[in-house]
Amino acid sequence: MPIEVLGGDIHLIELQTRLPFRYGIATMTEAPQAFVRLRIRVDGIESTGIAADLLPPKWFTKCADTSFETEVSEMLATIEAAVELATGTRAETPFDLWRDLSERQADWGRRQGGGQGWPSLLVNFGMTLVERAMIEALGRARGLSWFELLHGGGLGIRLAECDSRLVGLEVSDLLPVRMPLEVIARHTVGMLDPLTDAEIVRGDRLDDGLPESLVGCVSEYGLCHLKIKLSGEIDSDLERLCKIASLIESLEVEGFGFSLDCNEQFRDPGLFREYWERLESVVDLRGFLGQLLFVEQPFHRDVALDCDVMGGDCGLASWSGRPRMIIDESDAEPDSLRRALELGYQGTSHKNCKGVFHGVVNACLIAYLNRGRSESGLSDFVISGEDLANIGPVSLLQDLAVAGSLGIRSVERNGHHYFAGLSAFPDSIGDRMLECHGDLYHRSRDGWPTLSIRRGRLSLSSLQRAPLGVGFELDVERFVGLESWRGGVRGSGGVA
Repeated sequence: MPIEVLGGDIHLIELQTRLPFRYGIATMTEAPQAFVRLRIRVDGIESTGIAADLLPPKWFTKCADTSFETEVSEMLATIEAAVELATGTRAETPFDLWRDLSERQADWGRRQGGGQGWPSLLVNFGMTLVERAMIEALGRARGLSWFELLHGGGLGIRLAECDSRLVGLEVSDLLPVRMPLEVIARHTVGMLDPLTDAEIVRGDRLDDGLPESLVGCVSEYGLCHLKIKLSGEIDSDLERLCKIASLIESLEVEGFGFSLDCNEQFRDPGLFREYWERLESVVDLRGFLGQLLFVEQPFHRDVALDCDVMGGDCGLASWSGRPRMIIDESDAEPDSLRRALELGYQGTSHKNCKGVFHGVVNACLIAYLNRGRSESGLSDFVISGEDLANIGPVSLLQDLAVAGSLGIRSVERNGHHYFAGLSAFPDSIGDRMLECHGDLYHRSRDGWPTLSIRRGRLSLSSLQRAPLGVGFELDVERFVGLESWRGGVRGSGGVA
């Protein structure tokens, strides 16, 4: 049956971090979170879905000179454009709707910036929120979970139209046919994060019931995987990595693994090779580096997929001792993964802000390419789970539901660390979260819901039964409408 978008709207809340989050060239201390509500008609039934995401500085565009106010304005423009383009659109399947809207959103993006065009990652962002809200509304209309929609053909995905190597294959031929019950939480270590409680000045301690230091987080959550942010400055990075390696050894973390995030600090593969070989030369790091999962996006997006820079005799493929590397911010186009693999990368990341359908196709291609690699002794290609400071009540749950369905076993999570649970939201929302997702959230010492990480893992059980992760319908009217927000109304505690 055809699916039709009847309309949508946008609401926002202002959020402040409990700790400053330093990544790359940005330090986040506050940011708005946007909610998109979409109304659809499918099978003669009208239904509503919600999607949400934080609007973070310096991720969708890596420009040091642009103000955060300008960046927020641009992110909101892409969301507003996507909602407007979607309204009144009708298609035979959700997959067809996604492809049509993606093309029209891309055309809109090419006309921005005085005709110079905006980056695809930024342009696509608005479309991904519409896509998620549409999927949730579809699940509610049909009484199906995300996993049931994905494997039951309810999305109408035609893999062969996305990559010719997938001709004759369906999603269920490539992705797990059972949703996992849990996933490893790969905890982010930001560039400003204290490693031990002793580093925290007494007057700066939060006393909000949540751990602040790396040691505190490992002890409280039973962490076994970390994602460590690097600055690209070899001396400071070496000092910090040696401290972390020593701490992990002293804590005797079982099943330990970690990823490194260079946040696009390099533009020359030769310079990164020198940097990496310097790390490997440090005796105290050799055992630690043996537990490396992968290095994420070491190269700036302007050059990361440039054949002239990354190809040839000085490129990635010619470096036999290179660490496993994946792209993240560079995964902005339908063919980004294919191009990355050809250059010598070994995979990509998934986060819902880059697109659910996009992630499904990437995961299917990775699964297809990995067939037989282990038996032949070749290293597997990777699709990892990465974060955008996701928090509840919507974005975190939806991201986990999709990541779990893609077979991702280790998902970066940091929103629980940099934000104080759901303390910014009305009590009614917190109560519903605990009622519907008591396996994923628990009541904190101070009464608000906070994420439950046990043995370093997150439960996915309750997410399996929801239309797209979220097991209750959120009342976005409690937040600030877009026009009021632009007029200066910011709200308090998420209440308009």
